Amino acid sequence: MLPIEFTIVSVRKCVSVLFGLALCCVAGYSNAAEPAAAPTPGPGAKTNEVAVITTTEGTMVIQFWTDAAPKTIANFKKLASSGFYDGTCFHRVIKGFMIQGGDPLTKDPAAEARWGTGDPGYKIDAEFNDHSHVRGVISMARSMSPNSAGSQFFICHGSPTQLDHQYTTFGKLIKGDDVLEKIATTPTHAPDRPDKRMGIISIKIVPEQSLQ
Repeated sequence: MLPIEFTIVSVRKCVSVLFGLALCCVAGYSNAAEPAAAPTPGPGAKTNEVAVITTTEGTMVIQFWTDAAPKTIANFKKLASSGFYDGTCFHRVIKGFMIQGGDPLTKDPAAEARWGTGDPGYKIDAEFNDHSHVRGVISMARSMSPNSAGSQFFICHGSPTQLDHQYTTFGKLIKGDDVLEKIATTPTHAPDRPDKRMGIISIKIVPEQSLQ
């Protein structure tokens, strides 16, 4: 099986590579009138969710592009909510290009030789869209086949727009650009492995309102 590392040989050379119902106050209401009913969300009302990525270097927050890649986002949320990503790390870092994580094999330091080949045991179809690969954008890593993404993702440090319509972008960083910078500029050794473990402590899916 081809490794999940996405193909970037030529790119590498170019870059060197977001509840609660309001409680109705009933204290002191008049017996002469019925208290007003608390407003409730209408049918179909949605709560915007974000991904909070807690790392050893700080916290990043990702906002999803639900219109662009709904199946990809649903898969990412499912994996994150199950704790799949907790304890993994960013195993591939290329300054000026991207930081890559999401491989379950990275939970085991002894399996470093196989980092980059792990997945959740299945593949998902690509959802290429018009959101460009620019700094802070999150996209799915894959192998040579377009429909080979699973759990691995990367966050752009540079703006590798040459990847547009070849990899599935599905959100963007709205908090933690300084953390992205720390991880992307950490010293590395071949093959693009950080010298210091860039750990992903957890990825939590929470309502965007809870961050305000």
